[in-house]
Amino acid sequence: MNADLATHAARSSRRGDRLTRWLACAGPVSFSAFCIGAAFTTYFCMYAFRKPFTAAEFSDVTLWGAGYKSVLIASQVAGYTLSKFIGIKVIAEMPPTRRAVAILSLIGLAELALLGFAVVPAPFNFPLLFVNGLPLGMVFGLVLSFLEGRRLTEALSAGLCASFIVASGAAKSVGRWLLVGVGVGEYWMPFTTGLLFIIPLTIAVWLLSRIPPPNEADVAQRVERVPMDRASRHAFFRRHAVGLTGLVAIFVSLTILRSLRDDFAVEIWRDLGEDAAPAVFALSETWVMFGVILINGSAAWIKPNRTAFVFSLVLTIGGFALVLTTLAWQAAGLLSPFFFMVMVGVGAYVPYVAFHTTVFERLIALYGERANLGYLMYLADASGYLGYVAVLITKPCLASRSGFFDLFFYLAAGISVVAIALAAALLAHYARVTQQELAPDTRVVEATC
Repeated sequence: MNADLATHAARSSRRGDRLTRWLACAGPVSFSAFCIGAAFTTYFCMYAFRKPFTAAEFSDVTLWGAGYKSVLIASQVAGYTLSKFIGIKVIAEMPPTRRAVAILSLIGLAELALLGFAVVPAPFNFPLLFVNGLPLGMVFGLVLSFLEGRRLTEALSAGLCASFIVASGAAKSVGRWLLVGVGVGEYWMPFTTGLLFIIPLTIAVWLLSRIPPPNEADVAQRVERVPMDRASRHAFFRRHAVGLTGLVAIFVSLTILRSLRDDFAVEIWRDLGEDAAPAVFALSETWVMFGVILINGSAAWIKPNRTAFVFSLVLTIGGFALVLTTLAWQAAGLLSPFFFMVMVGVGAYVPYVAFHTTVFERLIALYGERANLGYLMYLADASGYLGYVAVLITKPCLASRSGFFDLFFYLAAGISVVAIALAAALLAHYARVTQQELAPDTRVVEATC
């Protein structure tokens, strides 16, 4: 156990933290339920500070010839993207004892930015959504750091990822309810939504901070996870440059597809001929969540790291194939708007979540690297959101109030074809890796309390 983890464990012990000690000895079901509950709730609440504004249309303002909503989304995504680049260093080097305070501080700063967004008149308030996105981009890595490097990491991470599948729709539903049902104005609605989630967020983060570090059995199977300084990050990338470049390219494709569907859901529903009620966002994403989590969580029961890694790449191909199939059925008039949104959601989120739960987690374990999941996820996330910003900037029709679905249709088709080809090439690349290049077979170690 490294020094940071040992310090974390020692401080918990000195505080007489009965909850942490109970978790250290709990069975896999109880331990998983606690970790998933705390992580899910924390990140679910974070979305209340990030996504509600996308439930509004901001149709009364234009800026630089573009619809104001597109300007706001681009501003927040730009801040979120910069946050991912900052996170490559910050998350990779963050000691375990500072994670909980960091989560609350970052989300608090984001809520203050939403207050400024409400007070400053449009169109001069769009930079405040940049400020809002800047801290929020690092929250996921901090939450994920509590879960990585364990025998059950896929199941725990799948539970965490369920939050960003269903939470986006739920946040938009709350936002629409405040707009339509309560009468809160479009510019005050995001800040008001955040206020509703401050107390559950604080409780969830406290519970998250009680999770003990990985035990000996976890370290034996998934290798020890350590902070990575600049030199170790560069050395890791050089050793895996070919594979990582391909994996990051696929993740960029996933981020663009998933973000377009998520941020412009109101416009997609409208172009499909349905004025979506507030509850429909949460309902469609709930079905997506169940499908995606069941599929990705099953990887936790695949013990050989190489098998699980290959399984995740196969899931990636399958997800994009489902997107292509759904697009074909939609073009043939075989799907209702609801089933179209659900099926595209499942196809996009299955591989997207696989990267968070399995791809990078098993890559580290496969090679026995002294590394951490935060570095790889933020390398991919930063690139993904940079790609999405490029799409927002270079596609002016995103700001149009009509015809958005056609753009989404062709982008989704093109992205899926390219991503399938990349995933197939990576399968061939990793098939050529010899057993001598990989970590030795996992030792069987029993966990002790």
